[in-house]
Amino acid sequence: MGSDEFRVDAHVKVLSDAVVERAKRRGVDALVYAPHFEQLPDVREAAARYSDDELLVVPGREVFTGTWRNRRHVLAIGLSEPVPDFITLEGAMAEFDRQDATVLVPHPTFLNVSLGYEEIQRYRDQIAAVEAYNPKLLGGWADRAKRLVADFDVAPFGSSYAHVPGSVGEVWTAFDGEIQTPADVVDAFESDDARRVGRRSSLSHRFWKAVEFSHLGFENTWAKVDRTFLQGTEPTHPRHLLYGSRFDDVAVYE
Repeated sequence: MGSDEFRVDAHVKVLSDAVVERAKRRGVDALVYAPHFEQLPDVREAAARYSDDELLVVPGREVFTGTWRNRRHVLAIGLSEPVPDFITLEGAMAEFDRQDATVLVPHPTFLNVSLGYEEIQRYRDQIAAVEAYNPKLLGGWADRAKRLVADFDVAPFGSSYAHVPGSVGEVWTAFDGEIQTPADVVDAFESDDARRVGRRSSLSHRFWKAVEFSHLGFENTWAKVDRTFLQGTEPTHPRHLLYGSRFDDVAVYE
């Protein structure tokens, strides 16, 4: 672990031996692992398997709320029970509140996948931090994210939002003080402790920004989701057996 500050890459989608080694080489002390469409027990198992004395891996869920065409992503850490995708935003936030989970807003105002001013205003008291920067936030999106953090006087965070292994560690959130466990990481984001958003500044950072942005073409393919999720085959479908009937009243798909 770093001696002067504790660096967290607060949102990654990939996890492997190579990812762990890359994070360590780049001075990262913890990753928040929140892959798409994976159930919380599986995310927890992977996080525990890849954690060691040099790197903590914290399980998280980026829950897709609303319909695919009009969805709002919310990142939750410190969950005690699984939460499915494609439920209403109101249903997701109520469940996070019930579980006393820590709620983070990833990539605010970005495309059609993010919380904007209205939603952040509505849930301001429940939101622990808003993302100020990730490599996908180009130009005006990055400017809006910074202004939003300032306008709401909310704690910022940064992440690589890595969908490809090479992006891991490009951005981080740095905390002072002693952090030793995944629970400590969750507490740090929930607290009012000072933190700083840092990023690598080099030609390679520009390269990984371009790679991550180009990945959106695949990530947001309607046909991909229509073939899988909407047919009820994804493990985070709200009608999956894992969730029983708990989310039937807030599911947006049958």
